[in-house]
Amino acid sequence: MSGEDLSSTSRTNWTALEAMDDDGIDYSDIPPLTEEFFEKATLRIPATQAQQLVQIEPDVLKWFQAQDGEYKILINSILRQYIESHRQVNTQPHNNSLQAD
Repeated sequence: MSGEDLSSTSRTNWTALEAMDDDGIDYSDIPPLTEEFFEKATLRIPATQAQQLVQIEPDVLKWFQAQDGEYKILINSILRQYIESHRQVNTQPHNNSLQAD
């Protein structure tokens, strides 16, 4: 994409487009999605997003969602507290050698 593409003004009538309901959309030039299409389809997630995916077990997610407030913020806050508590532990001097009684 060239710089000219980014600076050109859109000729789309956004007001009319936003006012349009789904029935007003012309799909005639788009082929239908068949079972065969989905059998061959591959999910591709951009690398920057893929690095941020975390698999959370359904029961754990359900518990967080049942809490007051935004569950994603709560999960992030708890993870941050965990990191901070372990930073404090890891910065303490420790002795890895075994000591006899």
